[in-house]
Amino acid sequence: MTERFTREAISAPFFVRDTLDDDLGATRPMENTSTIFDLCQQKRYDFIDFMTDTVISTISSKRSLKITKPVLGLIIFLGLLVVFALGFSIGRVQGAREVVPAGEGIVEGIGEVPSYISDNVDFRLFWETWNHLKDSYYRQPVSDKDLFYGALKGLVAGVEDPYSVFFDPEETQIFTQELEGSFGGVGMEIGIREDQLQVIAPLPGTPAEAAGLRTGDKIFAIDGEDTVGMSVGEAVFLIRGEKGTTVVLTISHNGFATVEDVAVVRDKIQIDSVKMEIEDGVAVISIATFNEDAISLFGEAVQEVLTKDVKGIILDLRNDPGGLLEAAMEISSEWANGRPVVIQRVKGVEHAYKGSGVPRLSGIPTVVLVNGGSASASEIVAGALQDYDLATIVGEVTFGKGSVQDYQLLSDKSSVKITIAEWLTPNGNSIHENGIQPDILVPYTIEDFEAERDPQMDMARSVLNGTYEPSEETIEAVAE
Repeated sequence: MTERFTREAISAPFFVRDTLDDDLGATRPMENTSTIFDLCQQKRYDFIDFMTDTVISTISSKRSLKITKPVLGLIIFLGLLVVFALGFSIGRVQGAREVVPAGEGIVEGIGEVPSYISDNVDFRLFWETWNHLKDSYYRQPVSDKDLFYGALKGLVAGVEDPYSVFFDPEETQIFTQELEGSFGGVGMEIGIREDQLQVIAPLPGTPAEAAGLRTGDKIFAIDGEDTVGMSVGEAVFLIRGEKGTTVVLTISHNGFATVEDVAVVRDKIQIDSVKMEIEDGVAVISIATFNEDAISLFGEAVQEVLTKDVKGIILDLRNDPGGLLEAAMEISSEWANGRPVVIQRVKGVEHAYKGSGVPRLSGIPTVVLVNGGSASASEIVAGALQDYDLATIVGEVTFGKGSVQDYQLLSDKSSVKITIAEWLTPNGNSIHENGIQPDILVPYTIEDFEAERDPQMDMARSVLNGTYEPSEETIEAVAE
């Protein structure tokens, strides 16, 4: 036992704080250096044996070194004093690890390593980091609960998917509650593109639209909190709040050229998901979101179309962030005639979905308007009608949100939302991160917005009227 202790003492590295050379208190390794405290935190019994062996060996070597009884007693006393000091120090460290803020529980099973990963991953590193935080963080006591839920958030973030999120119990309650009176929002869909939080689409008639927020606006801060590294779920929690309160969004309409703070007053969001108007024989059906009401409201719009002398349909899906898969399938089936509307791919296995609706709109010339705010269910509808040549797609490339999330409530009332599949168009084209490419590319600029022009709607009418002639610029833009 003495030999083992001695070898470890020689080879163990000890990290010391370099406060002389580095004002930030960086750490540096000093090889072949150690302290009794570090070596004995988990080797207390080795040290006692070491002291005992030392005393015994000293007594047995009286031929070469004569030691009086007072000296021997002093050696033993000093040895016991060192052991006591070690025990006291170790007790203080263990005590810090077991202390949590008042009213909180502690994490059990610290130090345990799951058997199924112990052969491949040194899970002790997790507990080393845990203990280091508990021992050394400058604000004490450190909450076990915060460390635990923070670790789970990091675990889910490890898949590097902005749509996979862990919610602690408090966040879960906010996420799942119905917005009834006391809590509200600003009425916009947000997402992450190229590692930047941005507006996918402000919904019509909402505080977000009234505040001038537009598709593609980059969000740099929410109430002063930087959005770098922030997940979509975390951003949603910060934007939501009590009805009548204000949230300040630091945004840019044009990249990084100009940044401004926009104050938006939260409200209860109520959306008319489907609207229709008929003008000059063209029915313009606008879908703001694919919610529970969309199927029935779209059915009412179809009934009105069939009773009027309509020569064409413009399906406006611009700034529609999506919604329910069922709504997308049923609305698409009004043209698709029983054919698959979308394909779900899960771990390499594909399954086709089709709606149950009667193709009442089949044969009526149709144009679908899309832009960068068209996402999810909007892309499913546009992709299906494009693949089957049932409509001409006009506008800009869609957002590219073609993944499926599974939401599961966990045993302690926390929850996790995980991407489990991706959507493909009927021809097998992946929607996720690619979007739907329009057949006719028509940009909508800030100048158009300020001048209240709508070149995309004008193009849709031109296509239905038969007056559209593709230019070389349009053909090249779509090809790119």
